[in-house]
Amino acid sequence: MAVPVTAVEPPARAVSPRHFVRLKLRVLGNNFRGQAWRIALFVLGVLFGLWFAGVGFLLLAAPGLAGESRYALMAAAFGGGVLTLGWLLLPLVFFGVDETLDPARFALLPLSRRTLVTGLLAAALVSVPTLATVVTVAGLVVTAGALGGWSAALVGALGALGGLLVCVAGARAITSAFATMLRSRRVRDLAAVLLAVLAAMLGPLQLFVVAAVQQADWDRLTGVARVVGWTPFGAPWTAGVDVAEGRVGAAVVKLLITAATIGVLLLWWSRSLESAMVGAASAGPARAPRGTVGGAVAQLFPRAVGWTRRDRFGALVARECRYWWRDARRRANLITVAVVGIFVPVMVNLGGATLVEGGAAFGEATADASPVLVSLSMVFVGVLASVTLANQFGFDGSGYAANVVAGVPGRVELRARMVAFSLYVVPILVVVAVVLALVLGRPEWLGVMAGGLFAAYGCGLAINGFISVLGAYSLPETSNPFAMNTGAGIAKSLLTLLSMVASTVAAVPFVVAAALLGDVWLWLALPLGLAYGAGAALLGAYLAGDALDRRQPELLAAVTPRR
Repeated sequence: MAVPVTAVEPPARAVSPRHFVRLKLRVLGNNFRGQAWRIALFVLGVLFGLWFAGVGFLLLAAPGLAGESRYALMAAAFGGGVLTLGWLLLPLVFFGVDETLDPARFALLPLSRRTLVTGLLAAALVSVPTLATVVTVAGLVVTAGALGGWSAALVGALGALGGLLVCVAGARAITSAFATMLRSRRVRDLAAVLLAVLAAMLGPLQLFVVAAVQQADWDRLTGVARVVGWTPFGAPWTAGVDVAEGRVGAAVVKLLITAATIGVLLLWWSRSLESAMVGAASAGPARAPRGTVGGAVAQLFPRAVGWTRRDRFGALVARECRYWWRDARRRANLITVAVVGIFVPVMVNLGGATLVEGGAAFGEATADASPVLVSLSMVFVGVLASVTLANQFGFDGSGYAANVVAGVPGRVELRARMVAFSLYVVPILVVVAVVLALVLGRPEWLGVMAGGLFAAYGCGLAINGFISVLGAYSLPETSNPFAMNTGAGIAKSLLTLLSMVASTVAAVPFVVAAALLGDVWLWLALPLGLAYGAGAALLGAYLAGDALDRRQPELLAAVTPRR
């Protein structure tokens, strides 16, 4: 009796990190196909990254080549600590994180949490920032080898590898955790406070380090470096220097601290990543609809825009207001404006004399503050506040097709977006001016501060109207508000730089007026600033609106994510 032969399927191969790396490279290649400008930006980003990495390599390798063990410890502790801090904070504030592989797309696949986390970590290591970091921290390996031989170099290489994993895992864990928090409007205030506290810690640290360097108290700096070296910020980077100085036991303990830190960060990332993949936080109970058609229409308009006309312009303003309040990605940008908008002017005007003269106290710095310095800091804040709109259509993504189909005029579109954004930003700018006036003890300068703010902000709205139409790029479809496609981070940084330079140039007359007109400018700054900013914004909306009418199909194609 013949026995039927059945086909036996070969056992499925286990998913390993290399599959995630290959998938990322394939997606990256598909995104670059037919997009010459993306390839150019990517190559430019690699060149910039390697240039900065080369400078960092020389700075970290110099103490070892010079045979200075004390300077080697400070370079490893402070340089590595700043590098780690940059990895943790810069994605939240400026650049975002590369999520070519969106974690949400793996939610329905039978992958364990460990497989997903290790795979995404391996894919995250394949990036330009990682390459630049590897080149930079190679200087620490050179320093350790020059001071202690091959054994110190080997331990330094292990520490550098651990430090790199701390940087990447920490950046992913923090952005994923904040993404989960920002999805819920109930905790957005908590997220803002946490970001504010985190950013505010940099100010006292910067002043302390600069003052210590200027006073040349090397014993104190060495003691601080040793303390930093026992924290997760400095432990991986100083292990090789410890071996070179004969402290092998300390190096082993620091490597264990590094390993424990990596484990904690990966565990934290896996928890927040799983939460992000489940879905957005549930909204509250829906309100009962009103009985009339007019009441239903009124519900579409938030209270803040209840004054707008019930027409196309009013509907666009109402929609944008809701998006800025509910979209986690947009809320993250508003938080950045609020934090940096208060932090930078206080640091510039209270720490300016300290940075220039060295050792000046806060009281002396306040006394040396001038309307010119205040105007410069206010111009920076106004420009920074408006730069969020440099890719305003990228927030919409494929949803912008509704405006294209409806034939919304470009001028109406841009004016509505400017008004909706200003409803959130203008109160922040007012708070910045009032807080700085109180901190400096110069209430009579309030007009100068507000005038510079609104003039620079209006110029920024005009410039970014053009940039958002001509230089738009797509954002990944993900719940993480800090996620960026590969290459988009370079585009964002270049567009941000272009926007800030152009907006600053347009607002320079207000700084010149503050320097030349003296006390008269205290009375003229506010009305002229309001008129100058409003006129610039309206002119920008008028001119950029014509460009938008001509480029609507191209703009839609640019902001639509490619799968």
